[in-house]
Amino acid sequence: MLKTPRTKLTRVPQRGSHDSETLYAILDEALIGHVGFVTPTGHPAVIPTLIARDGDELLIHGSNASRTVRALRAGQEACVEVTHIDGLVLARSAFHHSMNYRSAILYGTLQPAEDKERALEVFTNKLVPGRWEHVRWPNPQELKATEVLSLPITEGSAKVRTGEPIDDEPDYALDTWAGVIPITTVRGDPIPDPRLPDAMDVPEHVRSLTDR
Repeated sequence: MLKTPRTKLTRVPQRGSHDSETLYAILDEALIGHVGFVTPTGHPAVIPTLIARDGDELLIHGSNASRTVRALRAGQEACVEVTHIDGLVLARSAFHHSMNYRSAILYGTLQPAEDKERALEVFTNKLVPGRWEHVRWPNPQELKATEVLSLPITEGSAKVRTGEPIDDEPDYALDTWAGVIPITTVRGDPIPDPRLPDAMDVPEHVRSLTDR
């Protein structure tokens, strides 16, 4: 991972990392990334969008008509950020309350993906592994209306906080509860589309996603 002045971690740098494996793991778990860029009119914008990693590239997609796609396709530099919140960290003092988290930031210029249909397969299987082989693939009109852009994962950093509260030493004597409240995302049971045939079972590739 390329280290640059803008990826240098200055605030609590011991929580930072430029390790590719750490960065990849954070990106792979994320469904949504926030894409920041400056519009052609000079205004800042941050757009949430579905992301997927394909090797050492990060993919985003959208309508060919969207301002985000048009600006990024024209070469506007971007910053992409994702964050996972793993817990609320309750300290003995208000000042030291925090969160356990995993975050990643990437910088660079995006280019149209070389193989748009394969990129859409990557997106589909990111949502549900194995889903692509069970659905209708995009037709020429749908492919024409869609753009997939690729960002090389070469300049970026990750930052992670784990563990218990860190209080000032005198505050450990306070009669105040402290600890961590974990936060998790849970996938529930599939809810069938009302227009499905009554006899259709939930396929295994969908059922395997549930956490119950």
